[in-house]
Amino acid sequence: MRRAVVLSVVMLLGGCETTHEDLIARGYPPAFADGFDDGCSSGRQAAGVITGQFRKDVPRYLKDAPYAEGWSDGFRQCQAMRESEERNAYRERHWDERERAWQQQKDQDAARAYRSQ
Repeated sequence: MRRAVVLSVVMLLGGCETTHEDLIARGYPPAFADGFDDGCSSGRQAAGVITGQFRKDVPRYLKDAPYAEGWSDGFRQCQAMRESEERNAYRERHWDERERAWQQQKDQDAARAYRSQ
């Protein structure tokens, strides 16, 4: 039984594909995929993710157009995605606070109505 579980986990993990591998499988050149990975990490870092780190091979960026395009695309997409996640989390927290305040006000109004009868 234990071997079956371990084998299942290994098979699931083996099916996982990195973004780099996915881009290459979709026909993008390796230089674009390299740039996308570096740009994505940099974009997450720019959006405030602690685990992200700024990565940019500047000489390659200046000389290799596919790398530069991939870097720019990765940076913009990953930065925007992270900022969107943060906005959504903020809205959810804020909405929960508004919902609690509304519920409290509704309960107070109902209590006043019941007492006045």
